[in-house]
Amino acid sequence: MVQRKPVTLLIVDDSRIFRHALEALLEPEEDVEVIGSVWNGLKALEFIEKTRPDLVILDYQMPELDGLGTLREIKKINRSLKVKIGVIMISAHSRKGADITLKALEMGAFEFIAKPDSDSLARNITVLYEQLIGKIRAFSRQEPTVLSRDMPVPLKKTKATGMAPQIRSRQTSAGSIRAILIGVSTGGPKALMEIMPPLCDRIEIPILIAQHMPATFTLSLAKSLDSKCSHQVLEAADRTIIKPSHVYIAPGGRHTEVVQQGEKILIRINDAPSEQGCRPSVNVLFQSGARVYGGDVLAVILTGMGEDGTQGAAALKDRGAMIIAQDEASSVVWGMPGSAYRAGVVDRLVPLSVLPETITEIINRIPHG
Repeated sequence: MVQRKPVTLLIVDDSRIFRHALEALLEPEEDVEVIGSVWNGLKALEFIEKTRPDLVILDYQMPELDGLGTLREIKKINRSLKVKIGVIMISAHSRKGADITLKALEMGAFEFIAKPDSDSLARNITVLYEQLIGKIRAFSRQEPTVLSRDMPVPLKKTKATGMAPQIRSRQTSAGSIRAILIGVSTGGPKALMEIMPPLCDRIEIPILIAQHMPATFTLSLAKSLDSKCSHQVLEAADRTIIKPSHVYIAPGGRHTEVVQQGEKILIRINDAPSEQGCRPSVNVLFQSGARVYGGDVLAVILTGMGEDGTQGAAALKDRGAMIIAQDEASSVVWGMPGSAYRAGVVDRLVPLSVLPETITEIINRIPHG
């Protein structure tokens, strides 16, 4: 097995205490090396001119040059680089922080973390570290790829077994798909911004999305998507009746389920414990979809860390539903879609760029090659 070199980090934050504490927590990690620590964006750009980090941990609110301004300049630098510098934004649990974070993700930031805001600085630093280390490692595991991103990818042999996954598919009848369920995490906001406007222009079926995000951030995501889509995009609310031409985003930090009440299908929001560390959980949404819709649903698993969505996709597949997963080449992190693929519950691997077209063709029963 080839030993990877440590991912090199530049920490950019106007709090000296925060920077030093984070450095101390990361120092024992053999796969991470902090090579710089500066207090604003201008200093960060000066550092990058002399020493190029793999990844920048970037606070959004700083003097002289803030996080968004710094990200814009890093994007310019990346145009001339074969291996791009990545950025993880450190945001705040506020509407302004959430709005800025959404802009940063649209601009190409790899991920974000909401800075904890408890009364204990030590606790805040520890919680931030716990969130950050997994995202740093997800960034470091990315592999450059030369696969085409414009055509659906045929199912192939898995690395784990050397055999193609067993696919238990069905032919959907006209008009049988009653909802689209989408699960997504790392890289999700940018992916959703790309696929949702054209998808909403093509279909009227309701869409429910579980995006791994904290509270406040999902409301900003819903409002941003609503401004771009022909459907009404809402942060899901308890007891809402699911309607055509609507998109519902699971509220951050809470689970979203669909339930049957007479002839109506409603959204239910709950605060049950996290599933596989996730709340909202894609599994929870998908499993409720299996109970209510049976096989009359199309499930889509997009880019994201971890395995959330695999168990839910299996429940849907057992009811005869069709499962689509984003392909590895177009995913920021091929954790969630890759897990479902290796479990043998994915019918099609599809590049992000053709997902709206593919979904529309499936719903309209246009044959695929």
